[in-house]
Amino acid sequence: MKKRKLLAGIAATGALAFALAGCSGGRGGGGEAAEGSNEGALIGVAMPTQTSERWIDDGDNVKAKLEDLGYKVDLQYADDKVEDQISQIEAMLNKGAKALIIASIDGTALTQVLETAAEDDVKVIAYDRLINGSPNVDYYVTFDNFEVGVQQGTSLLTGLGLVDESGEPTGDTTPKTIELFAGSPDDNNARFFFDGAMSVIQPFIDSGQITVGSGQTAFEQVAIQQWKLEGAQARMENLLGLAYGGGEQLDGVLAPYDGLSRGIINALKGNGYSADELPIITGQDAEKASDRLILEGEQYSTIFKDTRLLGDTAAEFVDALLNGEEPEVNDTETYDNGEKIVPAFLHESVIITKDNLIEEVVDSGYYTQEEVESGE
Repeated sequence: MKKRKLLAGIAATGALAFALAGCSGGRGGGGEAAEGSNEGALIGVAMPTQTSERWIDDGDNVKAKLEDLGYKVDLQYADDKVEDQISQIEAMLNKGAKALIIASIDGTALTQVLETAAEDDVKVIAYDRLINGSPNVDYYVTFDNFEVGVQQGTSLLTGLGLVDESGEPTGDTTPKTIELFAGSPDDNNARFFFDGAMSVIQPFIDSGQITVGSGQTAFEQVAIQQWKLEGAQARMENLLGLAYGGGEQLDGVLAPYDGLSRGIINALKGNGYSADELPIITGQDAEKASDRLILEGEQYSTIFKDTRLLGDTAAEFVDALLNGEEPEVNDTETYDNGEKIVPAFLHESVIITKDNLIEEVVDSGYYTQEEVESGE
């Protein structure tokens, strides 16, 4: 199973023949302006929630980088409420924001507010979640989301002993039973993650070596709205009653996010599974609470996406655009939002298990040893 490679980087093509600063009219003073008038401009940063430590870290990283570049920052979290995020973005525009960095809650719900942004020539960077249905998305910064899914599926198969770390089959023909989970259906990334994972898991299902105990394999059946821990816990509890009430063995669970992983573990332990009886469980985001579970052997893996890199790229894109330059991208084909192919920059991610967690997460300075050991 070959790792998908990022498309070759596209060199910056020089200054664009427009300026992004505003003239005297309009909410944000949009339109053309003299060179250099964007120095110290206000940048709006819209993040989805503070219920996940990942998004708190993202917001802090983006804000710090933008401030290092000399910009003012309006950072807002919307508590997973679409209407709140729209209101926050409207407020940013009313304050005169010259660019927006948006990690959307619902990637289809921002069309109207982005029309308003476009009227004022406000540039829009979609941050890790693609904004769909709008032509007014200028760039997308993210990770290779299909590859993240491939990594999740590969780590599940590795934990089950069916493939090695390079993704090659080990020759083990022992039948395995698993369950599948996916992310929120209103998040464009969730389908990329699921499709990537299934690209490596499906051949084992087709051969009969892997069985999905509940029979639930469609994205719509396994998706968890808003990536909620509680939603994953409730679904896992239902699955245990549906398919495992007679003592059937569950060998693995595909979980696309650490919060879902912890909900699944809660359900399993609440139904009599001891820590050393838990199935192989995957994850994503290397959250501190899940890092601790990985070190303790309860969660098998996670996918580490160094969001410091993502924050740096988003801020650098804004800086380039507000200085009349074209940001460098490395994907101009993959991300069709229904209105346009959004040029993107994709960062790479890393499979984390107990064996490399300290090296990748702690030694890189992302978290401290104390944070991953305590889970806080």
